[in-house]
Amino acid sequence: MFPSSLPTPRTPSSMEAPPLRWGILGAGWIADQFVAALRAHTRQVPYAVGSRSADSASAAAARFGAERVHTGYEALVSDPGVDVVYIATPHNFHLPHALLAIEAGKHVLIEKPVGLDADEARVIDAAARAAGVFCMEAMWTLFLPKFDVIRQLLAEGVLGEVRTVLADMGESFDPSHRILDERLAGGPLLDLGTYPTTLAHWVLGMPESVMASGTPASNGINGQLGALLSWPQSLAALHCTILGESPTTATISGTQAVLELDRHFYRPGGFTLRDGAGRVLRWEEPAVDHVGLHFEAAEVARRSSAGETGSPLRPFADTIGTLEVMDRIRASARITFDAALAARC
Repeated sequence: MFPSSLPTPRTPSSMEAPPLRWGILGAGWIADQFVAALRAHTRQVPYAVGSRSADSASAAAARFGAERVHTGYEALVSDPGVDVVYIATPHNFHLPHALLAIEAGKHVLIEKPVGLDADEARVIDAAARAAGVFCMEAMWTLFLPKFDVIRQLLAEGVLGEVRTVLADMGESFDPSHRILDERLAGGPLLDLGTYPTTLAHWVLGMPESVMASGTPASNGINGQLGALLSWPQSLAALHCTILGESPTTATISGTQAVLELDRHFYRPGGFTLRDGAGRVLRWEEPAVDHVGLHFEAAEVARRSSAGETGSPLRPFADTIGTLEVMDRIRASARITFDAALAARC
């Protein structure tokens, strides 16, 4: 039955989440976005910063308004004032840095994807379970109010049986950007492709078959990737590229209705629900980009303060499952992260 109105998001106020003291492990672009969101929309405290160099750590602490500065990551995770560590280093260092924090008894929020593959995610999961600490992937999309509305529409069967997921994400980058560095697991899959893959896996579960193909960037790494995922009665067509701008939209199509997400589908913004009878409902919200990172931080604060070790909005089993799909995409497209693994050693 097509609804008369869209559901109300059930997302709690981020400002009401219990304040924790955060240790920021890594001082790059995403850490800046994360801390800016904390400071603007929560009571969370960017308490300490750890970086490989004293200059980098001090500069980041000044930007973040952080009280403590640590040269080296071991000092950060050992700081008794830190309640939770946000892992914001390059992809191929997520595993060792997450384990470092977990072994120090800290709760962790790990930038997506949590590792280079599903095996690395399983190692992190096992370590967190053994230590009894909270551990979650920073897949911020699934914590946005917009996606709670979508979650309710799917649960209520408004779309009918979902038959198709289409999702795309593409950007152009300066040649010096880390996304083109094979030593840092460069290419579109981990940075961009994780969003379309997460959407398809979230909506349809584990596919029966995966086929993928890619084209190279000018330096030889994978530059563009297309994947076709199939289920007995459903398909997902996914695309990601670092070779140029692309629509960066998504569609979830069912037997009763279709949901069309606006450009930058993974961020705050609008979507349209429509059916074959011409009925239309529209979700509108400010497209505030990465300011929306505060929702995932508030979820960490609420759950960990309550003694929980994960979130039902992004269970770690789902994180592992998405990486399993990405592993199958890489295998089909013959993409390896050998250089990234070597750089970590």
